[in-house]
Amino acid sequence: MDFNLTEDRQMLADTLGRFLSEQYPVEHRIKVAYEAPYHDPALWDQLVELGALYALAPEEAGGMGGSGFDVSVVFEALGKALCPEPVLGALMASRILAAAGADQEGLLTGASKYAVAITEIDAPYELDQIATVAMAKGDEFALSGRKSTVYGGQAADAILVAAKYGDGLGVFAVNASDANVTGYGMMDGGGAAEVLLDDTPATLILAEAEAALEDAVNAGIVALCAEAVGAMDVAHATTVDYLKQRKQFGVPIGKFQVLQHRAVDMLTAIEQARSITIKAAAELGGEDASRYSSMAKNMIGRAARLVAEESIQMHGGIAMTWEYAVSHYAKRLIMLDAQLGDTDYHLSQVMKDYAA
Repeated sequence: MDFNLTEDRQMLADTLGRFLSEQYPVEHRIKVAYEAPYHDPALWDQLVELGALYALAPEEAGGMGGSGFDVSVVFEALGKALCPEPVLGALMASRILAAAGADQEGLLTGASKYAVAITEIDAPYELDQIATVAMAKGDEFALSGRKSTVYGGQAADAILVAAKYGDGLGVFAVNASDANVTGYGMMDGGGAAEVLLDDTPATLILAEAEAALEDAVNAGIVALCAEAVGAMDVAHATTVDYLKQRKQFGVPIGKFQVLQHRAVDMLTAIEQARSITIKAAAELGGEDASRYSSMAKNMIGRAARLVAEESIQMHGGIAMTWEYAVSHYAKRLIMLDAQLGDTDYHLSQVMKDYAA
């Protein structure tokens, strides 16, 4: 496998990296990520203009990419900047719309913000436990149910909702203004929403949507893993730089062998996480996509916790302050594990797969 980025992907990575480093310093991130709408609408428009969303969609859908590697390039750059823009919802919506052969112009141009509502309180992970139902009303449909933790839902114009339809699941488009959407900020910044549907008008986007929903979740997992790799890179680099500058007993603490070993352990975990993320990205859309997505999410959860904890411990008290960037990177790394299935859940999925 070639681990080097293609020229186009390297250009995208460089462009996004420069833009985010200039426009999304940690001070700005702290200012916008914890107050409604939990992102920066002006910078969202600029991010769209750079073509970030086009990189997430295949050419046949009007995009310029859509592969696992395109997804990982975009989200690794977002992770390095701790960018809270609602790109995850756009990615997952794009995968579903592509499966349905639906028009994506509004999504790709940023004219409409999309979110995907799959999770329910009593069905946090398993698609076959979804209780939201769709009822036909002439040529239209109405949905009833409650969706929980809809990432980017607080800012969405359109929400793609997974609901029972016939003997399986369908995906329906709902105008956010027609639903009862309660937005809130997450602990680590950025936003999500609870969505209450009560005979809410909806349009059928895709019937027999189980495969498309699974693919959207797998794409979201690859995105979160790549975001974590980007965030871990910055947390590790910041910690190593601190070890070189902080002095104790007249010498930099980075001279102490025990701290050197711990920094190397962090780097080893990051490189293992990077490798499994590359593998999951390569398998996205294939028969083994779910297996490798679960493997990656499990390893990422463990590596991210190690990097977060070691970054805090080796910095000491300064890492617990609100103004210092490491505290926010550590918080995001810990919370990433809770999104789209945690470490334990994905370990159980891998075990099931091999047991079968």
